[in-house]
Amino acid sequence: MQMGSHTNGVVPGDRAASSNGGSGTTVDKGVDFANYFCTYSFLYHQKEMLSDRVRMDAYFNSIFRNKHHFRGKTVLDVGTGSGILAIWSAQAGARKVYAVEATKMSEHARTLVKANNLQHVVEVIEGSIEDIVLPEKVDVIISEWMGYFLLRESMFDSVICARDRWLKPTGVMYPSHARMWMAPIRSGLGDQKINDYEGAMDDWYSFVKETKSYYGVDMSVLTRPFSDEQKKYYLQTSLWSNLHPHQERAQGLCGFGGWFDVHFRYDFPIVLVRQGSREDPAQQEIELTTAPSTDNGTHWGQQVFLLHPPTRVSGGDDLNVTFSMTRSKENHRLMEVELSCEIRQPSGQILPPCISKFYIE
Repeated sequence: MQMGSHTNGVVPGDRAASSNGGSGTTVDKGVDFANYFCTYSFLYHQKEMLSDRVRMDAYFNSIFRNKHHFRGKTVLDVGTGSGILAIWSAQAGARKVYAVEATKMSEHARTLVKANNLQHVVEVIEGSIEDIVLPEKVDVIISEWMGYFLLRESMFDSVICARDRWLKPTGVMYPSHARMWMAPIRSGLGDQKINDYEGAMDDWYSFVKETKSYYGVDMSVLTRPFSDEQKKYYLQTSLWSNLHPHQERAQGLCGFGGWFDVHFRYDFPIVLVRQGSREDPAQQEIELTTAPSTDNGTHWGQQVFLLHPPTRVSGGDDLNVTFSMTRSKENHRLMEVELSCEIRQPSGQILPPCISKFYIE
């Protein structure tokens, strides 16, 4: 079985990227804080990320195996959270580190920096990167900005804003590249979700009958919008999952799994040389992957997009998949997905395409 894939590469070093992600909308900062930033002001949430060994090892190794990018340099940590990346940057020899955090977690970060005797190097600044002003340009921008399936709730816009405002022309980005992946999967989750949806509808029909019988009000006119609501929740919302690698070897095509990886490297085409020139490459490239794993993987896991009903595929079938992701109009940090899968059999017969819409919420 072959799959024609559509892979999006995100390159933070490419200045051509849009600073607002192409949304063309004005973000209400109060609503954005309530929907997103407030979560990161709690230590329990920071602990979840700090306990992710894959995440932590990737950033630790990228910094300490490439100290030449930090030694004597100025660093900007976008969304510093607990301050761990800022602390590592200072320990790697940075002259000055600006650790920017939009939430009250900045107070914990400041305490942690002082406890590690790095307050003379690391300056914690509370505020959004779009609003703060630094006294100088920086040599390095480091950030752990990735959300589920790379872009959900991510800080990518803020990192691009920081790059365009504060990074020197010869500066480097940590990480420098990102990729998104999709693969056909087999899973029993599809049947479970169908059962959940049908159970919700059975309960609704009982509710309509009882309301009519006991209270004399016919609620059946609301059956269609209730069904649409439940379909979105049970059948069209992508699922967080920790997939096993064997689930990628799909014969019964139940859906698709999506994940991402990021790289700390600096091999840009010469026309884009600014985030690490070829004269100053990384001494060791580091990868952070959220691919299906035989162990516990990462806290990002994978996003699963289930097909209803599943489709039978066989060895030799050619899957041509088109996948697009756009921002939700209601919340710019959430995503809407359109996925189309066309199956061409070895005989040349093309099956009717599976076309689905999903919500990453």
